[in-house]
Amino acid sequence: MEHPALTRRRLLGLFGAAATLPVLSACGSTVGGGGSTPAAGGGGTVKVGLVVPQSGVYASLGTDMQRGWDLWLDSNGGMFGDYTVETVAVDEGETPQTGVPAVQRVIQQDGVDVVVGIVNSATALGVTDLLTESKKLLVVTNAGAGALTGPERTPYIWRTSFTNAQIAAAMGTYLAESGSAPDVFAIAPDYAAGTEVIEGFTAAYTAGGGTIAGEAKTPFGTTSDYQPFLSTIQASGATATFCFFSGAEAITFVQQYQQFGLSDTIPLYGSGFLTEGSVLAQQGAAALGVQTTLHYTDQLDNPANTAFVEAYTAAHGEPPSTFATQTYDAANVLDRALATATALDGDSLAAALGGIGTVDDSPRGPWEFDGQTPRQNIYLRTVEDDGGTLVNAVTQDLGPQSQPA
Repeated sequence: MEHPALTRRRLLGLFGAAATLPVLSACGSTVGGGGSTPAAGGGGTVKVGLVVPQSGVYASLGTDMQRGWDLWLDSNGGMFGDYTVETVAVDEGETPQTGVPAVQRVIQQDGVDVVVGIVNSATALGVTDLLTESKKLLVVTNAGAGALTGPERTPYIWRTSFTNAQIAAAMGTYLAESGSAPDVFAIAPDYAAGTEVIEGFTAAYTAGGGTIAGEAKTPFGTTSDYQPFLSTIQASGATATFCFFSGAEAITFVQQYQQFGLSDTIPLYGSGFLTEGSVLAQQGAAALGVQTTLHYTDQLDNPANTAFVEAYTAAHGEPPSTFATQTYDAANVLDRALATATALDGDSLAAALGGIGTVDDSPRGPWEFDGQTPRQNIYLRTVEDDGGTLVNAVTQDLGPQSQPA
């Protein structure tokens, strides 16, 4: 059923998969060695390893993350306070087999002070021991594995993104309380993030009285024909489908869901990554009416987001995504932390991050760290056509939410 224009090779080409060689970010980069260890607030260079996908199924996310990072630095003279920022950007790829060595490289070979990025949850989990042993700080700007900031967390991993269960549970609670979908089929890729999303959604949805009509996990990164899974959904008796897909997989799944004829009879809901960023335009009319939960949309009406959207769109000809926002906010919190950090080692930076309080100038709206991960407002969003452009319109503010226990 795959449309010839939506082959895996074509999608990866659209997302810039050829950009596989490590590059130096143009923003705030300097020539020379690693960071220094000055007194609080000032002077010297802080060296950051930006590890994001430049190839593979999540290459489009990596592009947005790089752009968000660069935009913050461009807007602030390439500086965190009095520190010059040197960025070493390397390709995470799409699996731990490429992502873990990328983190090892920036720490052991490039000698960075801080690591920023990581899309894949399994990659983030796979570098925990390395970060603890090296006492290097990682600011996760996407990967949502709950364990990273759970009860047994290391002090060296913080996130400016979300947890998988946090976003999914918000939708589970909403659907259960609204009563609009009493029986839901849950589907996600068969890897760490997909498992946590289904578990988070199921726990919240069933706690509110909902019934799971069925569940499926698709082979990650290799599934191009979802027809067998769509047939299962159709036969399940479900009144709605909840899913988690992102990047190239999100395009294919949403289009095939509509082509299979399910959109009119079994509404599609998901974690917000389903319709986030450049995938939405690729999904086209097939995405209309899809509802998702997420902590950001470029449609948010607040002064920080208005300025952010204007600057980002002027630079790139398209509005920012959650992935760009999360990485923009990583630069923002590091800037705040370096105003008080006594040194650039992980212990000093972690202590400083813990004291920054409410981030009141984020495009997503005010948020704060709660257990090294954001407590933030989650929004119910609906894909609408706004004058010929598809947008994730804000349908309801579901309020501030922390990482589920």
